[in-house]
Amino acid sequence: MDASFEEKSIWIQLIGTVAGIGGYLYVAAHMFTAGVDALPAYAAVFLVAVGLMVVILVLGHILVAVTGRAEQRDERDRLIKWRSESNSGWVLAAGIFVAITCMIFSINNVLIAHLLILTLFAATLMQYAFQIFYYRRGMR
Repeated sequence: MDASFEEKSIWIQLIGTVAGIGGYLYVAAHMFTAGVDALPAYAAVFLVAVGLMVVILVLGHILVAVTGRAEQRDERDRLIKWRSESNSGWVLAAGIFVAITCMIFSINNVLIAHLLILTLFAATLMQYAFQIFYYRRGMR
C-alpha cells in the first residue's frame, strides 16, 4: 500500500521535530547540567534547532511533492488529524498544569521553559504517532 501525501507529510514532520526539537532538548539538558541557568543562553541553540527543523520539513515536502501524485485533503485526513489532536491534547494540558504549579513554587525559569518545550514536544510526537497509526490501521 502506497502512503498518501498526508501520511508522508506526517512522517516528515515527525522526523523534523525529533531532529530539531529533540536535538535541542538533548543539547539544552547538557547545558543545564553544566550550570547554564540563564534563558538567553539557550536562544541561539533553539534558533539553530528550529532552522534545522524547517530545512528538513521544506526539503522533505519538496521531495514528496516531486516524486508523488497530487492529492486533495479529504474528510478522512481531517478526521484523523482531529482525533489525533484530541488524543494527545491531555499531554499538553497536563504539562501546562505542571508548569503553572512550578511557577507557583518559584521553580527556576529555565526548568519551566524547558518543561513547556518538552510538553509541547511530547504532545506533538503523540499526535504524529496517532496519525500514523490511524493511517496504517484505520479509524476504529
